[in-house]
Amino acid sequence: MGKVANVIGASGLVGQQLIAQLLAHPEFDKVRSFARRPSGNMHPKLDEIVIDFDQPESWSAHVQGDVLFSSLGTTIKTAKTKENQYRVDFTYQFEFAKAAAENGVPAYILVSSMGADAKSSVFYSKMKGELEEEVAKLSFRKTIIARPSILDGDRKEQRTGEKIGLVISRFLTRFILKQYLPTPVDVLAAKMINLSLDQKQGFRIIEGLEIFS
Repeated sequence: MGKVANVIGASGLVGQQLIAQLLAHPEFDKVRSFARRPSGNMHPKLDEIVIDFDQPESWSAHVQGDVLFSSLGTTIKTAKTKENQYRVDFTYQFEFAKAAAENGVPAYILVSSMGADAKSSVFYSKMKGELEEEVAKLSFRKTIIARPSILDGDRKEQRTGEKIGLVISRFLTRFILKQYLPTPVDVLAAKMINLSLDQKQGFRIIEGLEIFS
């Protein structure tokens, strides 16, 4: 029997790459995606479950298998308020991680952010850091936190600030600040999948150039 992967955030930049690479990977027989609406993606390995994230009692029992990949997230522009963003980026992801741990899923891999710090005065960094601290307390045999730099890939939505940041980051990291090299989403997804399959257990944070190794 091949492995079963669970994915939340499949419609996002990283999630799309995760789904594509997992479906093509010979080690995985089933890819279970939890989403608010159907993606239209049809594949014999794909089990897409449309859910209401605010009703964990309706979906928590389905989070079964070998690994949970968590790449859910939104922006303050889309969320409109910090409370809404916190619900998506922290609450939904933590509830899924908790359900996976309680159901005996052995591995959890989270896409966090460079600079995540629960003690930060910056809302976004603080939120990401708080999530990292809480999922670290759960009973996974393997917990991996990925802290990419600016994500490099083709988004459906327009993020002008991020595009400007990518241009600046690409220029600067040619000469200095190598740890801030933009992270191609295909590279990040491949790294996450490879780490889910290795034999190392325990808690680990990967960031910067380690994502490329």
